[in-house]
Amino acid sequence: MNRYLRELSVAGALGLLLLAMAIFAPGFYQPQPLLSLATREAPTLVVACGMALVILCRQIDISVGSQFSVCGVAAGLMAAAKVPLFLVVPAAIGIGALLGAINGVLIAGLQLPSIVVTLAMMVTLRQGLNLQQQGVFVNLPDGVQWFGLSQLQGQWLVVAIAVLLTVLLGLALRRLTAGRWVYAIGSDAEAARLAGIRPQLGTFLVFVVMGALTGFAAALNLVQAPQVQPLSGSGLELKVIAAVVVGGVAISGGRGNLWGVFVGLLLLAAIAPALIHLRIEAYWEKAIQGTIILLAVVTDSIRGRAPKHPARSH
Repeated sequence: MNRYLRELSVAGALGLLLLAMAIFAPGFYQPQPLLSLATREAPTLVVACGMALVILCRQIDISVGSQFSVCGVAAGLMAAAKVPLFLVVPAAIGIGALLGAINGVLIAGLQLPSIVVTLAMMVTLRQGLNLQQQGVFVNLPDGVQWFGLSQLQGQWLVVAIAVLLTVLLGLALRRLTAGRWVYAIGSDAEAARLAGIRPQLGTFLVFVVMGALTGFAAALNLVQAPQVQPLSGSGLELKVIAAVVVGGVAISGGRGNLWGVFVGLLLLAAIAPALIHLRIEAYWEKAIQGTIILLAVVTDSIRGRAPKHPARSH
């Protein structure tokens, strides 16, 4: 039970919030607004899963927002050129994987600090996109929005895809050898190397997966509107890192799971609509989110410093 204390604490906080809304603002539970909220957050969930893998490996990627924007604009331009959607989606994934591979080569291959590399990548991609688009939106043709389905069907499909992907990645992380490698590299890279794991290769592949998931998330965002905004990924990196940290993934690597990330994102995403229904000023949203993140980091720090008592002999 202690192993999942953080995840259970976040789930408890979410439960209390939902209970409070049921008592004080039952209008919060209108189906369509909740579905719209879940649909908007679905791409964020996909990126957060990738960020969890990166942080589990004791790395960080603050370029995901810019990668998201680049993949979204590239996918939008292809769709506007009448490229079929079933080709646009894998193309967006491929572009994201390529950007992730560049990060991976510099970080795993050249042993450069991930925060420096991804900061440089973030600025480079953002400025390059600004020069390319000059703030101009990309107009999408008919048949792209909601995958050509009705809005209700499209929303349910987007949410279902994001949740299913999270479940599959969570199972892979726990059950597959590659998933155990991620935990081993994040816990102790040298010990992992002595055990026959290649930390550099593992780190490189994690950044490739991060990029691919970001590209896929951009495709899920693409179908939600008739236009693509060039800066659609602005601030995404902070949002997903917050969800990952709040969800119990240790910033020092090697500990956490995607179930906690899912619950952490739900908690952070529910704050804004909850404030609206409670008629509380919107500027409190960032303050509350910041407090939750700070508490999560402090708790994780205390937990990491706690002495580990040896098991008693029987």
